[in-house]
Amino acid sequence: MTTTTSPAVTRRINPTTWNAPFRFDHAQLRPAPSRILSIAGQASVDADGNVLHEGDMSAQISLAMHNIEEILESAGMTLADVHMLTVYTTDVPATLAAYSALTERLEAADATPPAALVGVTALALPGLAVEIAAQAGR
Repeated sequence: MTTTTSPAVTRRINPTTWNAPFRFDHAQLRPAPSRILSIAGQASVDADGNVLHEGDMSAQISLAMHNIEEILESAGMTLADVHMLTVYTTDVPATLAAYSALTERLEAADATPPAALVGVTALALPGLAVEIAAQAGR
């Protein structure tokens, strides 16, 4: 079991290592944040709510993560402040095949938030294949 502590006093808890390529920790024990940001599911939509990149899982993941990063920035936070990601998808195998669109952003921020990948039958708008919700705190 590996447990590490960052300068921010976050204790990373990983009883196994298979999760490392997916850029998530099994658990993190953090000090109580003074601010908590709850981010509703973000998807591959433009400013008017129109679905973009239908049929392109990698592009949908990338735009959803971009939208999350914009919200984080507006709150004075980064991906390093995310303490939970939930990825909802209509196609788990395709999401896993395109998962580097998510892990590259997490790696650039040196972030390994606990995460869940959840298969669903449909999302809010026709053409969406992935939606990502997040919790952050600082």
